[in-house]
Amino acid sequence: MESLFEILDDKWWLVFPALAFAGHWANSWRKASDRRHQRKVELYKLKNQAREAEKASAAEVESLMAAHDAANKRWLDYELDVGKLIDFPLMTDVREPLTVAFLRAKREADGLRPAAAADMTSHSRLEAYRKAVDGFSVALDVAEREARRIRDSKFTGPERERLATARQLLKIAENHAATPAERQAAYKRARRELDGLIVLPDVTVAALEEKIAPMLDPGARPSSSHHA
Repeated sequence: MESLFEILDDKWWLVFPALAFAGHWANSWRKASDRRHQRKVELYKLKNQAREAEKASAAEVESLMAAHDAANKRWLDYELDVGKLIDFPLMTDVREPLTVAFLRAKREADGLRPAAAADMTSHSRLEAYRKAVDGFSVALDVAEREARRIRDSKFTGPERERLATARQLLKIAENHAATPAERQAAYKRARRELDGLIVLPDVTVAALEEKIAPMLDPGARPSSSHHA
């Protein structure tokens, strides 16, 4: 029987294919290892990108909530200042389409607002909230521009005089230099002048009465009136 060395001596040329095979195998193993490493790197990047996307979404929600707050504050500036409502009565006249449009847009945005930015996890809800906040801001802009354009032009001459009188009377009602009797009388008369001319939302009346509450008795607090 031939020894292993005799066989190898006779088949020495087989070394080259074997080396080639070993080199090919080593190269394939290295490539497979590189691919596994690359997949791990890509997976790591994707996880980080997902985390960054979550952070970006939270920041975006916070930005939308800030824009929502800004629009609400602009509306509150009218609701809490009866003088501004007298100057721009369209802002509370619910018979005006532009007023109805922005109030409806406000309700929609308020309804979609999350309690906290972290609560907004759905992309579709985020897009709906973004659309609602944008719609509210635009509708408020349009109504506000129209209110400032027309001011009290829709009122007759005598009605405008009543509005001017009410504006002056309310200044007296809010003036701490006036006597309690003068302030109460001015407030009562101002409400009579405004009755049937413009809408005073409950929150507006409450804010006004809070300023002059010590001088008012229960009978001096009539309900909100409407522009007739």
